[in-house]
Amino acid sequence: MPPRSTRSTRRTRPVDLLNDEDYPAYTMGRAAEMLGATPAFLRALGEHRLITPLRSEGGHRRYSRYQLRIAARARELVDAGTPVEAACRIVILEDQLEEAQRINEQLRTGDAAF
Repeated sequence: MPPRSTRSTRRTRPVDLLNDEDYPAYTMGRAAEMLGATPAFLRALGEHRLITPLRSEGGHRRYSRYQLRIAARARELVDAGTPVEAACRIVILEDQLEEAQRINEQLRTGDAAF
């Protein structure tokens, strides 16, 4: 075990990235499998600017857990018959509404840390 001072000065350990919702941990194939969708569906979400995957050094798309949650919501809407473009817009608006409600609550309670 390294001395305590060494451990406390480390920036981010690889295992810590597993808890980071924004860390692009999932390949396109794995993300599509987890969503029960196709890679084409994920590409369509990118084309409609719902999610923008990061790219690996080799240029492959990588998705975060946050992006997968957003994609899963779009998938629910598409499965219910909503066109992909409309589903993307709905999810964007839902996300904006949630953020506005969070800010309003913070302002109401006097917690100005956004």
